[in-house]
Amino acid sequence: MRAMGYGGAIGLATAAIKLFGPWSEPHPGLAIAKELIGAALAFAVLCGVAAALRNFIRRRLGAKIR
Repeated sequence: MRAMGYGGAIGLATAAIKLFGPWSEPHPGLAIAKELIGAALAFAVLCGVAAALRNFIRRRLGAKIR
């Protein structure tokens, strides 16, 4: 759960930088909300799956090492 929270925060930060950076043209409010929410969810799922895979592999290798 912690990895998903961190992933969501990273996604939110990257979308905000992309949308509000000086190189970006102005966007309507709904497009900003969609972009922020979509990026936060995508990064949260990505980090959650990566953490679950890491835990799975760690358990498998840990059982064989002992």
